[in-house]
Amino acid sequence: MRKIYILGAFACLFAACKPSVNITVPPTAGDADFRSYLAIGNSLTAGYADGSLYATGQLNSYPQRLYEQFAQIPAPYGAQGDFKQPLLASDNGYPAARMVLSMVYPCVGDSTLSPINLPGWTQDANDAKTVGGQINNIGVPGIRVADYPVVSYGALNPYAARFYHAPTTGTPQDELVYRVNNTHPTFFTMWLGANDVLGYATAGGQGDGSGNAAPAFTNFYNRNDITPTAVFDTAFKTAVTTAVSTGAKGALINIPDITTIPFFTTIPINGLTITRQTLADSLNAFYGNSINYKFQLGSNFFIVRDNLGNMRQAVAGELVLLTTPSDSLTCAGWGSFKPIPQQYVITTEELQNIRNATQRFNDIIKGEAFRRNLAYVDMYTYMGTLQSGITYNGIMYNAQYVSGGAFSLDGVHLTPRGYALVANKIIETINSYYHSTVSPVNVNKYNGVLFP
Repeated sequence: MRKIYILGAFACLFAACKPSVNITVPPTAGDADFRSYLAIGNSLTAGYADGSLYATGQLNSYPQRLYEQFAQIPAPYGAQGDFKQPLLASDNGYPAARMVLSMVYPCVGDSTLSPINLPGWTQDANDAKTVGGQINNIGVPGIRVADYPVVSYGALNPYAARFYHAPTTGTPQDELVYRVNNTHPTFFTMWLGANDVLGYATAGGQGDGSGNAAPAFTNFYNRNDITPTAVFDTAFKTAVTTAVSTGAKGALINIPDITTIPFFTTIPINGLTITRQTLADSLNAFYGNSINYKFQLGSNFFIVRDNLGNMRQAVAGELVLLTTPSDSLTCAGWGSFKPIPQQYVITTEELQNIRNATQRFNDIIKGEAFRRNLAYVDMYTYMGTLQSGITYNGIMYNAQYVSGGAFSLDGVHLTPRGYALVANKIIETINSYYHSTVSPVNVNKYNGVLFP
């Protein structure tokens, strides 16, 4: 089973960290114009966290942090007016409960600190209400670049339905045109594309990983497939064309390496720990010569089913999903006497499909940034540095589940601190490209994972 060790997190919370000294300069716009800011993206843009969308998460989104820093720039080029998000009414979670940490007892005599759905969750009736008027953050959880040409998309995605002006008849591309024409942005950020590979990965690579999937029906591709490159290319370029149609400047943000986030790294592939020789002997007798492996004391690779349905020993580099039931690993013999089902395992072949697609999509994003004279934010490289850790004013953040401070309880999306780190990377790139001096966010003002 997976244990969540929280000593490091408590050390971070209670250690007397001496902040570093920063030399500040007056905020200026440089060659940019931040008067009207539009954020375009998916769940990461919306402020999704802990497996759901909720009001506090939205208010801690990276676009909210960016707007606050843009607003510090004096007139005439600083952000003006309000930054409107399609805010929910509660912190319950929409359309399902958000996660919280709690002690759980997966089997007799064992306990662990683990995420659970918010106890007593009920749907707040006001959360489902349509939000009208000005919207500056049009991030939609779950949306892919492949979805931008899909008619009636709002009928398929409840997050879009909350604020799309024509949810049952229009496309996300139509919505983007509508918002651009109504907000007349002078600056925008666009962070799209992660879901075009993430659905395949979170489904355990069970879809079409070739990048040549056929549509399930008109213009709509299976969410468990990797988006075909040609589809991504056309839809992404069309969206950028719309975003710059008012003469706006902006920043295109690339796709991180999703295989390095806690959703895929928390349960180690060699997480079968054997502490008794009798158990090793039992497993060796059970499998005999059916697998080319001898179990031993200490760490062992899990027994898995691969994408061909074959039972085998996992190999180094393969991944086990965070959604693998912990009680099955602990109490039901998954990974030892029973193989972990293939929908919870990313094999080396599937891993390569994910990384190849990410590279193809990032090449398209980078090419558009160059062609349109837009800032290009290399979030792929930046998020990769979380593996070794990022220090901000004396506090270390890394990609460890729960204790790392950057990732929320779903293992994919960020905490308020994580979103602040992302905002600072975007600000750093904007300042470099547009010769501006937008002030950085004080990351340590915001929460990581909240403990019970």
